[in-house]
Parts: sequence; structure tokens; C-alpha cells
Amino acid sequence: MRAILEATKGLSRVVGLDVDREVLELAERNLKDYQGCFQLFNLSYANFEIVLRQLGVTKVDGFLLDVGVSTFQLKSLGRGFSYDIDEPLDMRMDLSRELTAERVVNGYSEKDLARIIFEYGEEQRFARKIARSIISRRPLYSTKDLVEAIKKAIPPAERYKRKSHFATRTFQAIRIEVNDELENIEKALRAIPCYLNPGGRVVIISFHSLEDGIAKRVFREKMDIELKILTKKPLLPSKDEIDLNLRARSARLRAAERI
Repeated sequence: MRAILEATKGLSRVVGLDVDREVLELAERNLKDYQGCFQLFNLSYANFEIVLRQLGVTKVDGFLLDVGVSTFQLKSLGRGFSYDIDEPLDMRMDLSRELTAERVVNGYSEKDLARIIFEYGEEQRFARKIARSIISRRPLYSTKDLVEAIKKAIPPAERYKRKSHFATRTFQAIRIEVNDELENIEKALRAIPCYLNPGGRVVIISFHSLEDGIAKRVFREKMDIELKILTKKPLLPSKDEIDLNLRARSARLRAAERI
């Protein structure tokens, strides 16, 4: 948001949505130089229509979706997003939600656990074994408990050869399930074109193939009807960006313009 306000010299009207109150509080502090130029709402971006109606806005010039978990959330203590810190199994971005990671790992059937680990975590070879290991170790209460269950299901040779931590895919899968992340992306992207002025743009920054795949599919479905695709392939971060923020290495940006 700050980059948009700086680029427009504070002359734009920027509305920000996030389900995480702590993220909004941080944004409020970071944007203190632009008081009166922005408004923040504690809602999912999937519910942007509610906010626009409340503000009496019918059309906008642009939408920017920065989806998935943030670095701030990964580093926040007590949230259970990271496999590096032993914390309660929560993983909620919106702390008012009832579904937590603990409920998922302790309440879902082996079949459903295997399905979300396979589909959302893209853990194609070991999803069933991980689900079985989780079931056999119930109840699990902490991220350490979950990491140990995953570790027992993946052979050492496989764990060591992976570029990312062996628990990454399962943690991703459970986080996506807890927060309805993929459903929210599709819901928002399908609704956005109706609210764009002609020439207005929608930009989405995603961080794994499932998110990017939804953006690619929805844009293509609306191509030449509502949208003109501006990025035939997703834009990738530069080396300088990755050097500044290693987590940016997996970012993918797609953009489209309202016809």
C-alpha cells in the first residue's frame, strides 16, 4: 500500500483488507505519513464487495492481491505457522475462525488428511503415509508433534535431498485448509472484473503453483470477454529482490486489464 501511495503522491484512495488484525495494526503504523489517504478493514479480500458497498464505491482503477501467509505471520509467535518453532497448532490468519490446525490433524479422517496433503501440499508420494503417521500419533498439540509425525513418514534419504524442509508441504496443506485460501482466491478473481473501470487492472502475487494456477485459469476464462491478459507468463522476482528478501524467490505475479 505504501508503494502505491508514494507513486501517486498520496492522491489516490487506497483501501486495504486483511483478516489478521495484527497485520492491520502494523500497516497502520507503517502508513502514518499518509493519514486520510487510506482505509483499512478487518475482512478477507474475498469479501471486498461488502467494503465497496459500505464505502459507496461502484468502480475502482485497480486491485492488488498479495495472497497466502506473510513473513510477518510466519515470524509471529504463538500462531503455529512455522515448523521451526514449537508452538500450538493454530495456523489461523483470522483468529475468530473456529477451525484450527489442531482440529484438522486430530479430527479429520485419514482419507481426508491424505487428500488435503496430496492436493494442497502437492505431497504426491508420501501423502498417505503422512496421514497414517498423524493418525497413529494422535492427539497432536504442537508444531513439534506434527513435524515428528511427518518425519516418521518420509524416509531419511528423501528428507535430506529436498531443497525445502520436509514438513513444508504438509504445513502448507493444513494452513490452506484452515484458512480456505484457494476458495478465497477464486471467489475474489471471479468477482473483481465487474468492479474495474475500463483500463483498470487486477494484479495478483502468489507464492506457489496452486495459487498461480487459479489466477492463470480464471484470467484465461475471462480473456477477450472481460479481461486482457498482460502477463502471458508470470513475472518472477529479480536477483536483487531475492537478495533483499529470500521468501520472494517463490513469488509469481500475474496481471490483467479490464476491457
